[in-house]
Amino acid sequence: MRIIKITTLALSLFFLNSCAELTQIAQSAVSQNLPLTNTEIVAGLKEALIVGTDSTVAHLSAIDGYLKDQAIKILLPPEAQTITKNLSKLPGGAKLVDDVIIRINRAAEDAAKGAKPIFVNSVKEMTFTDALSILKGPDNAATQYFKQKTSAQLSELYRPKIRESLNKNLVAGISTQQSWNELTTQWNKLANSAVGKIGGLKPVDVKLEDYILQHALDGMFLKIEEREKDIRTNANARVTALLKRVFGNQTLTK
Repeated sequence: MRIIKITTLALSLFFLNSCAELTQIAQSAVSQNLPLTNTEIVAGLKEALIVGTDSTVAHLSAIDGYLKDQAIKILLPPEAQTITKNLSKLPGGAKLVDDVIIRINRAAEDAAKGAKPIFVNSVKEMTFTDALSILKGPDNAATQYFKQKTSAQLSELYRPKIRESLNKNLVAGISTQQSWNELTTQWNKLANSAVGKIGGLKPVDVKLEDYILQHALDGMFLKIEEREKDIRTNANARVTALLKRVFGNQTLTK
């Protein structure tokens, strides 16, 4: 039980770079060999998770938050790979594809701005049982909690924001949706032509809004999962003396 309580103290700081009051309480409890109360366990973990998700949302909603991160950068849908393989057959094909990819990622970055309140609410609703399940769970237990609690609400929030972003006139009065429509329209004309049919080309019919929504959420949860796993398993990620002390000679009791 002692190991669980000490580990609870450490995990309450994952995602957390600075929280003077919480850190002071935690260090005092450890140095004085004091057990943490249920209230302190839940409060500490909640605060850490709120700070961590806030940091993730801030990163992803910034310019290039998705576009310059190769792990979550949103590319053209798999159904559109046939287009990229035949760019030379489209007028200005390469530029069209580049423009669409940039704007797809800009739409995801724009949509991410509204995610913070949903994560905050899910953390506030966390019970002591939830907290213990996360602490004793696998490396992505907190991430799975967020997926379960927030996916539906995030989808409802993101969809209109993505739709709005897709229809914004970003460059030269052209929206992301218009760029995608132009790209697929030109391709489908070729694919449906006699030459295209002889060449075995297939039309592309993808709902861009649905595609971006799924990948935007997948990208956000991936970044949260990376943060969580890092602090659980990587000594270099334990940026405070408290984390180094607690995790130096111990592992989580599962």
